[in-house]
Amino acid sequence: MKTDLILAGVGGQGILSIAAIVGAAAIEKGLYLKQSETHGMSQRGGAVVSHLRIADRPIASDLIPQGGADVILSVEPMESLRYLPFLSEKGWVVTNSTMFNNIPDYPEFELIEKEIRKLPHSVLLDADAIARKLGHPRGSNMVMLGAASPFLRLSKEEIIGGIEMIFRRKGPDVIKANINAFEAGLEISGRLPEGK
Repeated sequence: MKTDLILAGVGGQGILSIAAIVGAAAIEKGLYLKQSETHGMSQRGGAVVSHLRIADRPIASDLIPQGGADVILSVEPMESLRYLPFLSEKGWVVTNSTMFNNIPDYPEFELIEKEIRKLPHSVLLDADAIARKLGHPRGSNMVMLGAASPFLRLSKEEIIGGIEMIFRRKGPDVIKANINAFEAGLEISGRLPEGK
């Protein structure tokens, strides 16, 4: 069993929280874990990427090779395209449709959407709108985690355990809000037609 996951987005979108939750769930399950992170100079709006490798045997490298990622989970749509060379033939791209227009020549969303829709396995959703509807606007990263969770080889209960572990210091209301956001994203992937 192995899952190679690339998490991508920009600073302030909660990429590192997703990595912490998935990592906590994997360790609690007794799996091996390696992680590598790059922060966009630790500033809001700078690119953030994390390579997360999970397996039931020791892992040699913390970097995912090109063509090796099982899942690209992106909280920003253009960032999902940046890492497509890492996606395996059977891999999934799960991306938010809400753009973070942080560069002068940011392309039109229609062009980004067209590239994502070409992929054989993709989930494109407006996680920000879903999180706002739930009354938890900062929970879009948890919506994205929920949408990607069917492809991570971790159970719903294991990931919820990771959410509880990572957010326990913030109290039960924060935990519940994040679980609700996670479950809303999971429900979207649960409605996908077979093969898509």
